[in-house]
Amino acid sequence: MSTETKTEAPVEQAEDRRINMIEAINEALDIMLERDDNVVVMGEDVGYFGGVFRCTAGLQEKHGKTRVFDTPINECGIIGAAVGMGAYGLRPVPEIQFADYIYPGLDQLISEAARLRYRSATEYIAPLTVRSPFGGGIFGGQTHSQSPESLFTHVAGLKTVIPATPYDAKGLLISCIEDNDPVIFFEPKRIYNGPFTGFYDKPVEPWKKHKDSVVPEGYYKIPLGKARHVTEGEQLTILAYGTMVHVAEAVAKAKGVEADILDLRTLVPLDIEAIEASVKKTGRCLIVHEATRTSGFGAELSALVTERCFYHLEAPVERVTGFDTPYPHSLEWAYFPGPVRIGEAIDGILKD
Repeated sequence: MSTETKTEAPVEQAEDRRINMIEAINEALDIMLERDDNVVVMGEDVGYFGGVFRCTAGLQEKHGKTRVFDTPINECGIIGAAVGMGAYGLRPVPEIQFADYIYPGLDQLISEAARLRYRSATEYIAPLTVRSPFGGGIFGGQTHSQSPESLFTHVAGLKTVIPATPYDAKGLLISCIEDNDPVIFFEPKRIYNGPFTGFYDKPVEPWKKHKDSVVPEGYYKIPLGKARHVTEGEQLTILAYGTMVHVAEAVAKAKGVEADILDLRTLVPLDIEAIEASVKKTGRCLIVHEATRTSGFGAELSALVTERCFYHLEAPVERVTGFDTPYPHSLEWAYFPGPVRIGEAIDGILKD
C-alpha cells in the first residue's frame, strides 16, 4: 500500500470536528493498519477489550486477529517479539499498558532494537513504535504514574516522542509508525480526555472545548524533531512536553506573563534550533517536567541551553520537576509540578 509523504494538514480542514486524544490515537492506528499491511498492533488487552484506556477499541473487529492481537503479560516477550517482527519486515506497534511496566523490556529495547541497524550494517532495521501511557495526576500511585522518558533519551538509536494534544498525537504517531527506527511513544494519560491546567480543584475541561482538539480526518503526519510554539512572548522561555505544556501555559496566563512556551513534542530528535532561538530572544529559561529531578531530561535541556545560549542568559536556567522519590499516592499534588511551584519559579527567574 502507498505510504507517500504528506505535509502536516492545516487545522482549517476540520473546524467542526473535535476529538480527544484517545480517539486521535485510535484513528492513527486505524489509518496505518489500513494503509500498510505490514503494520500490526499488539499488547496486553489491546485486541478484544480495546486497551485499558480504549485506545485500540474496535481495531481487532475491523482488521482481524492477526493484525490486532492480545499478548501474554510479559513485557520482555512483547518487545522481543516486536524486534523480530521488525527485522523480518513488519511494522509492529506494541503497547506497554503502563510505562511503569516497561522495565522488563529494557534489554530488548536497548541491546536489540536500538542497536540492530548499526550492528547489522543497515541490513536489518527495527521499525517498531512502542506506545505506553505515562505520567501522573490520576492517583495511580508509585506503580502507575512514573515518567521514565530520560532512560530512553540516553540510548543512541531510540527516538522518544510525547504528544500534548489530540492533533499532535495523531500526526506524530503516524510519523512514528512510518519511521524506520524504533520509537518510544509516551502518551500522557492525565490528558487523554482533556487538557489539564494543574488546578486540580477546578472543573475538568474536555478536549472538545480546546482548539487543539480539531483533528482532520484521514492521513496526515507531523515531522519528528519539530517543536510547537504554544505562545509567543518576550519575558521568558518555557520548555515543556506532555501534560506540563498545559500547566505551564495556564500558570503563565494566570500571572500575566508573556512567555515563549515551546512544546518540544519530540525529545529525540530535539528541535534545538527552536530552543536556541527562543532563549536568545527572551534571555531566561524555565524547564518543566513531571519526572524526578536528578538525571531527568530537564538536566540535558539545561546543559544545552547553557552551552548554546550562555552569553544571552540574564538569569540562571530554572527547573521545576518531580522529586527524587517514588511517586506518592496521598501527596500526589505536592509531587506533581503544579501551579504553585511553577508560579514561584517564574517569579524567581523574572526577578533576576
